[in-house]
Amino acid sequence: MAQKAIREYDAKSILAKHWNEYFPDFTYAYETVMVQNGSELKKATKGKTWIKDKALVAKPDMLFGKRGKNDLVLFKDVKPGDVSLSKAISWIDEKSSNEQSVFFSFDGDTPTGEAKVDMLTHFVVEPFTPHKQEEEYYISATVIGDNDVLYMSAEGGMEVEEAWDEKVTELTFLITDSEEEISKKIKANIPKDIVKANKVAYAEFAIGFFRAYRELNFSYLEINPFIMQGKKIELLDMVAKLDDTAGFMMVEEWGDIEYPTAFGMEAKSPEVIAIEEADAKTGASLKLTLLKPEARIWTMVAGGGASVVYADTIADLAGIEDLANYGEYSGGPTTGETKFYAEILLDLMTRKKDAMGREKIMIIGGAIANFTDVAKTFTGIIQAFENYAEKMLEVGIKIYVRRGGPNYEKGLRDIKEAADRLGLYIEVYGPQTHVTDIVRMALAK
Repeated sequence: MAQKAIREYDAKSILAKHWNEYFPDFTYAYETVMVQNGSELKKATKGKTWIKDKALVAKPDMLFGKRGKNDLVLFKDVKPGDVSLSKAISWIDEKSSNEQSVFFSFDGDTPTGEAKVDMLTHFVVEPFTPHKQEEEYYISATVIGDNDVLYMSAEGGMEVEEAWDEKVTELTFLITDSEEEISKKIKANIPKDIVKANKVAYAEFAIGFFRAYRELNFSYLEINPFIMQGKKIELLDMVAKLDDTAGFMMVEEWGDIEYPTAFGMEAKSPEVIAIEEADAKTGASLKLTLLKPEARIWTMVAGGGASVVYADTIADLAGIEDLANYGEYSGGPTTGETKFYAEILLDLMTRKKDAMGREKIMIIGGAIANFTDVAKTFTGIIQAFENYAEKMLEVGIKIYVRRGGPNYEKGLRDIKEAADRLGLYIEVYGPQTHVTDIVRMALAK
């Protein structure tokens, strides 16, 4: 499972889209917009009159928490209605015009550790919801090992984190548990601090929440807090991650989902974004992280476990500064998908020669595949070689291959013949060679 964080706006949008399916007896207004500046918020009033008519709350939507403690939440100061449209516009423009310092840990209200500094580019704006403290609740669910865990509390807000063990009820569910078993267990373990009049409603909401978490392929989903006023629900703050390996089958359920770069992190390159988009459309796994594009050693590794082993071996033998990328292609990708992935790597590899005049190294590795047709995927790599052979020869690239699995003999034979025909340097090895020996061979030469 690959967990990818999404914006609060997108998490609320997914839940709102399927609200009646999972929470048929509750109402949720879903009055929320995401904007990048005050001008966008002003334009949004044309289709959403509540932005002009109601008191507002504004906050960054940039994959970081502790927004209140960082003084990055705009809401009522003294009385409801203080935050008008004009005030929200000016606040968003002020916060987005200069770099902001954000602390991720606090001792009480005192920030600890170093702040991250970056620009605020996305904000979520919603109506202010008047409520009493006792109407705030907490709920979340996540994956731990092979199980799903549900967390429930009668109290919401920052206080939950500060007294977690005392205030939160934890329930573990097996993947094989039926809906009836799940419902029964939730109803029997509603937090004792929830007032009797609200226990039934909370249980009903929790059952729907857990179903939505599982069926909509969230890997983490937290609402802290949500407001429950009878059968009326408001989702004040949400944090969510999706299982992006399910993206190819959740296109309709999720809608147009963006996996943004977190605040303070370097923006993703177009190549990484292209791989992520391809990954979302397939049942295979295509992953790419660029570590140091100017480095000389590149990997195209089949399998997540193997990719870790190869990266560690290269770091041990050559040093991490020589490793350009980290990633994997696995899960039975098609010839076309493999060709696309290989061409992304070759395009990056051939943009510049090595600064020290050394030949670059391409490691095409993997363990022994269970169901991936090696010959079929290698056909995609060969097609990429044919398109980039001239550039590869100009830059100077040596290719080392180690692979096993279905049709590996044909795959190794085909890729060797193709490289020889194109004038590319290549060495190929089957499963009789230790999985990472090609790294040692490449560096020794």
